[in-house]
Amino acid sequence: EVQLQASGGGMVQPGGSLRLSCTASGFAFGRYEMNWYRQAPGKGAEMVSRTSASGDESYYTVTVVGRFTASRDNLKNTLYLQMDYLRPEDAALYYCQPSGLGVRGQGTQVTVSS
Repeated sequence: EVQLQASGGGMVQPGGSLRLSCTASGFAFGRYEMNWYRQAPGKGAEMVSRTSASGDESYYTVTVVGRFTASRDNLKNTLYLQMDYLRPEDAALYYCQPSGLGVRGQGTQVTVSS
């Protein structure tokens, strides 16, 4: 069974930082491209980042370029998202998803508010 456990969310002031983690099991993590998505209330899901299976390359939605950094540790089956200079519009439920498997984790909530 594929499981994706996200953690690290919370409440932070604008300009603050958070580091999200997504620990995976039940599939060959190191063979899959991994993605971070977010969904704010009343809005559709948005892909935030895409990281290659090796971790050598990551791509980001334009609104987070220069502020967010995705990485992965294939020995730990874990995907990370370092989020800096957070803005109120970054507030959402963040979850990870491997490309092509059609499964996602339950996510972790990020709130950005003063």
